[in-house]
Amino acid sequence: MAADLSDVRFLTVAEVAEMMRVSKMTVYRLVHAGELPAIRFGRSFRVPESAVAEAVDRHIADSA
Repeated sequence: MAADLSDVRFLTVAEVAEMMRVSKMTVYRLVHAGELPAIRFGRSFRVPESAVAEAVDRHIADSA
């Protein structure tokens, strides 16, 4: 399991917001709604970079 996690890059909420060009509050809403998977570390969240790409791809597919 540890070998699998070494390949995962985790992003902060601020980094996700910058990548998606949305506010941090929007990212928090996506996380709490279950639309964007995240791991909680203490009081902060970390989002797998691959999950951000999948969420964007899914939104683009739904819009088309």
